[in-house]
Amino acid sequence: MAKQNYSFEKRQKEIAKKKKKEEKRLKKAAVNEDQPQDVQPISGNDD
Repeated sequence: MAKQNYSFEKRQKEIAKKKKKEEKRLKKAAVNEDQPQDVQPISGNDD
């Protein structure tokens, strides 16, 4: 019977985790671009 290659399995898990994290970061960045943050409501009377 062949010996398990735990290093390979660990590396694959790390790659999957990095890929998921990157996708989440890109999704979050896309949401932030859609919602401008420096837009402030204009009030008629500031006094």
